[in-house]
Amino acid sequence: MAASQPQVWLLPPDKLPLARDEVHVWRAALDMPKARVEAFEQTLTPDEQQRAARFHFPHLRQRFISGRGILRAILGRYLDLAPQQIHFGYTSYGKPFVELEGNAAPLHFNVTHAGGMALYAVARARLVGIDIEEQCQARDAAGIAERFFSPLEYHTLLALPSAERPLAFLRCWTRKEAYIKAHGLGLSLPLDQFSVTLAPSEVARLLRTDHDPAAVNHWALRELTPHPDYVAAMAVEGYGWQLACWQWPG
Repeated sequence: MAASQPQVWLLPPDKLPLARDEVHVWRAALDMPKARVEAFEQTLTPDEQQRAARFHFPHLRQRFISGRGILRAILGRYLDLAPQQIHFGYTSYGKPFVELEGNAAPLHFNVTHAGGMALYAVARARLVGIDIEEQCQARDAAGIAERFFSPLEYHTLLALPSAERPLAFLRCWTRKEAYIKAHGLGLSLPLDQFSVTLAPSEVARLLRTDHDPAAVNHWALRELTPHPDYVAAMAVEGYGWQLACWQWPG
């Protein structure tokens, strides 16, 4: 099966509905002018501002503020709320969710960032998880894979030509992280208890899930192409959905 084609990242329209059979992914650069960062900081809660202040390096502090501010702005678009009106709750495993009043339909989301880039996945009717990593040739791919990947993934990685292994490792890592993040169970769902594809000729998908054998029929994986220097993937609950990719204007 051939690998998926790169996505096209478009500027969003002023009105952007999110249907139940859609999943939206946003791409955003986190390094931005000081004035933009200061404006985002005003939309954060005191707790979030305190978290930002704990970063030692200014560029990491600014990226946290930008990333959180963009998240609030994106969710506010779908909920018709001002960014500062968004209230987050957290599961026992630390996964954030939007607290909504009454019988409002839930809005599922997940966030990932690496370097100066962030990705945001949003859906109405299904859980989502997303992960991004910068490409890095210095990783001990084989050693990390032997420790954390399933035996099937580890042997598949070693069977590839050595030049292809670093990228294949990142494909595997992002797909596994996205799947775990979608479940929101943290390390209670061990990385070696399920297998994903990683070879360049294979489309992203689950191959085996020890914790729930039926999960391979209920979860879809999608490779994302936000930038040539990054590898990313998304896990989505269910099938029959359409993907739309948006570029955060900024």
